[in-house]
Amino acid sequence: MPDITQTQIIDALKTVDSGTGGIDVVARGWVNDILIRDGHVTFTLEVPPALGPKLEPVRAAAEKAVHVLPGVLTVTAVLTAAAPKAAPQPAAKGGRERIELPGVKFIVAVASGKGGVGKSTTAANLAVAFARLGKKVAMFDADIFGPSQPRMLGLAGKKPGSDGKRVFPLENHGVKVMSIGFMIAEDNPIVWRGPMVMGALEQMLRDVEWGELDVMVVDMPPGTGDTQLTMSQRAPLAGAIIVSTPQDIALLDARKGLNMFRKVEVPILGIIENMSYYVCPKCGNRDDIFDHGGAHRTADELHADFLGEVPLDLKIRLTSDGGTPITVAEPDGPHAQVYMTIARRVWDKLIGVQKKAPTISMGSSA
Repeated sequence: MPDITQTQIIDALKTVDSGTGGIDVVARGWVNDILIRDGHVTFTLEVPPALGPKLEPVRAAAEKAVHVLPGVLTVTAVLTAAAPKAAPQPAAKGGRERIELPGVKFIVAVASGKGGVGKSTTAANLAVAFARLGKKVAMFDADIFGPSQPRMLGLAGKKPGSDGKRVFPLENHGVKVMSIGFMIAEDNPIVWRGPMVMGALEQMLRDVEWGELDVMVVDMPPGTGDTQLTMSQRAPLAGAIIVSTPQDIALLDARKGLNMFRKVEVPILGIIENMSYYVCPKCGNRDDIFDHGGAHRTADELHADFLGEVPLDLKIRLTSDGGTPITVAEPDGPHAQVYMTIARRVWDKLIGVQKKAPTISMGSSA
């Protein structure tokens, strides 16, 4: 496969009319942040905010111009505003239309108020647990700055296919997976502004051939920023799961995350306490290293369901880092059963949302 250079991409983009008086997008200074990895190309078009909504045909033309270059497998052009907004504001009802994913029954966000609580590990094991329950499952890695699902689900270094119009997600352990991590090297940082991140998220959701799915698990980045707001407003989320450790500082941030989802009217499916306790593999002694039960108490205080507690165990980390989550590596073990129980509870809650139509009894007239 011939190597692609930024110069080739720039030259191709010089043929793309900006739609503003016969000047191409390069001459306008709109092309930025070109990333190339093994035939996969991403770049941004930073345009004046007032023109943004009108330039979708230009974005599509830019992708097409680069895609015809020898050696290019996939192209993602992100349309973003050049001038930053004063502050992010929630979209009003009736604003931007939601991205329709008609083949997906339920989209579940797995979130945390802060990093380091095991959210991605929990998301990966829940996705596999849903698959083991016989569901058609996908994992959407929405953590643009720290994508970890390619490694956790055993797909690091692989690339999704494309027919030039749609991208086909990779699959392992019964789970379809899409992540920006497939497009960049693991040690290559993404330095994007908020609008670029939102544009990339929307394009990955919209341009991937997901097929028919029972549940899509979304691994959210930690915190309550642009990604959470974008996913809440643009994707039809069926609910959110909050992951926390028992520590007070983690639970404080978990409360913020939970309240953020409630503020944007996303149902809370429940709270999971990760690293809940530690059992010594040699003597069997149990220690509550990070305290215990805090997430359960927080769930009760916030009138949310408590979904379960996951222990702190080296096997859970090692299997996830190795690309075979504990639900795959030891499917009949106690830790896998914890995730299976949580997955069943979440599925029952999702099904409960689909209320049956009332039965009307027609009695005989007098």
